[in-house]
Amino acid sequence: MAPRIIAGMTVHEILARLESLGNDARRAHNTKAAAPDNQFGVKLGDIRAMAKKIKTNHELALDLWDTGNVEAQLLATLVIKPNSLSADELDKLTRSTTCAQVADWLNANVVAQHPEKETLREKWMKAKDRWAARAGWSLTASRVNKGADALDLPALLDRIEKEMPKATPEVQWTMNNTLGAIGIRHPKHRKRAIAIGEKIGLYRDWPTSKGCTPPYVPMWVEAMVKRQG
Repeated sequence: MAPRIIAGMTVHEILARLESLGNDARRAHNTKAAAPDNQFGVKLGDIRAMAKKIKTNHELALDLWDTGNVEAQLLATLVIKPNSLSADELDKLTRSTTCAQVADWLNANVVAQHPEKETLREKWMKAKDRWAARAGWSLTASRVNKGADALDLPALLDRIEKEMPKATPEVQWTMNNTLGAIGIRHPKHRKRAIAIGEKIGLYRDWPTSKGCTPPYVPMWVEAMVKRQG
């Protein structure tokens, strides 16, 4: 099969362009953040700039994703058509994610825009796969932030209290986002959310720059509630 040409470039040429944009400092940063070896160390802003030039192209996105390269997958999330994916196809993409940064871009740019996201959320909330579970909790945190209609918040708090200490780091992040969202958005459950955060202690020693709020739930909830008030 002849290489697909997009915006004057083949997928191979796009990879070469991404590689040329890489730098050692960014690669070191990515490695520290547990990115796989198949990455070039490209700044996120440079990837966004490439996406603007390419624009939406579903087939290209799938080809880029299949390379397994971190930057190619990030670029794919910006040029794919969410509505052109079936729920099964999106499930497979989610489970083949390479690292947390890719997962977050996929969740924000593709999963959150998909018409069957609620069906997928319910499926992923039961998943043992770390990337599927991360996506499920990410969607749940979003629903909590938007009002939590039909969500059983006490049951979610029960699950978080029981499961978050032993969850993988990838899943802990979005579970913690859900816990924080409950504490911030739902005063009725704030005291328990804070108590769970204190009990588990996740991100208690998270390094933060001056003026930034750490993801440690007791501090995060307190800061956000003050900001709202």
